[in-house]
Amino acid sequence: MEMGNQHPSMIRLQEIMKEVKDLSSQVVSFSGLQTDKDYCKLERALTRQLFEIDSVDTENKGDIQRAKRGATHEVQSLLEILQQNVNHPSRVEIERVYLEAQNLVAQEVTPLRGGGGTISDEFVDGIQDVILRLTQIRTGGKVHLRKARYRALTRVCAVQDIIESCMKQQALSLPLSNNTHGSVTKINSIMVEVNKSRGDFIALLMGLNSGDSCGRLSRVLTGFLVELDALDVSGNTEVRNYRKQVVEEINGLLKHLDLEGEGDATCRYDLAQNDSIQKIEQIRHTVAQLRGHLLTIEKANELHFKHKAELQGLLTRLDEVSTARNPCIREARRRAVLEVQAVITYIDLIEALRKRAGDTCMEEHPSHKAVWNVLGSLSELQRQVLVFEGKRADKNYKLLEELLTKQLLALDAVDPQGDEMSKIARKQAVKFAQNILSYLDMETDEWEY
Repeated sequence: MEMGNQHPSMIRLQEIMKEVKDLSSQVVSFSGLQTDKDYCKLERALTRQLFEIDSVDTENKGDIQRAKRGATHEVQSLLEILQQNVNHPSRVEIERVYLEAQNLVAQEVTPLRGGGGTISDEFVDGIQDVILRLTQIRTGGKVHLRKARYRALTRVCAVQDIIESCMKQQALSLPLSNNTHGSVTKINSIMVEVNKSRGDFIALLMGLNSGDSCGRLSRVLTGFLVELDALDVSGNTEVRNYRKQVVEEINGLLKHLDLEGEGDATCRYDLAQNDSIQKIEQIRHTVAQLRGHLLTIEKANELHFKHKAELQGLLTRLDEVSTARNPCIREARRRAVLEVQAVITYIDLIEALRKRAGDTCMEEHPSHKAVWNVLGSLSELQRQVLVFEGKRADKNYKLLEELLTKQLLALDAVDPQGDEMSKIARKQAVKFAQNILSYLDMETDEWEY
């Protein structure tokens, strides 16, 4: 039916639904919380559309009544989706982990914002733990969860980069004495202000400083660069290098100041078609083929050097994959590297056991021999772990975990009796067993991009 021949009420419903359609995409991708302004804005807009629909007079016409009921149902469904988005268990978990990161930062950032203080190892470890936990939160492919996880990760990863830079600075002999050169006093004063800005920026990133903005910090830091550039440090290499280090510190902060809109672009958090992810997946496919081939080889002497060379080449290719400062790609690459390394260590151990078996004249300490016996058992267990494709709830997973734990206990029971080689061998074997357990956990944690 042409628009001119339609009933005015039907035309009005179509106009309303056009506005609802525009709101629909915003609802589906909304990744915030119920307390956010955007949530309230969307909720009000949808409620207003319900009132608009309710005000349409159907004049008891069946087709208009059906259209009105359909429009009402669609808007109510969007309101339910909006509510489900903010209350989804994974969204709640993202917020819970992010709040832990906020608490960690709040404890450390006050001294930094005062221009002093140092970064503790406990803080660094805590931030790393938060990043790993965020990457392991399942999104089920839902856009709003991917977006929320990515936005949280970008901020925590930025904090991690900043504190790593700060720890490097702590290891440097900075600042220089004011007596070194006439420009040093100015550089030192700027460095103090940069340290304060670093604390301000970390607080801003983590939502602890709502009164500040990336724009203001950018202007302040750019002003410092201008002041440093105007200083005459010619003829003094030490001072020139000092100024260069301070400039690098400032540029390191500036590169993170574009995070306010980070995560809004779909290509950043929906990684199915991402070039780097596709490269990683291609490498993982090659690793799976190599692993499958190696595990069918029954004789240890058939394991050839070319297999290790090919695996080492895959590590090089992974190292060349760009993460584009994307924490999810970074985690995907890390996991792929561990998959390659697991196969390499399997080959190394098989070769070591083969050489040992061929050395019949070797005399060794009883403790050293006990460690090698455990390594022989670990080799077979690693083979089973490499082929395991189940879940943590499976019986085989629990059996493998139990058997690996028993081998750790067996190593713990080995008494080196003062033999240095036995001590080293036992330490390496414990690390090897722990790596197998970690690999088993990684392969069954159902992580996703």
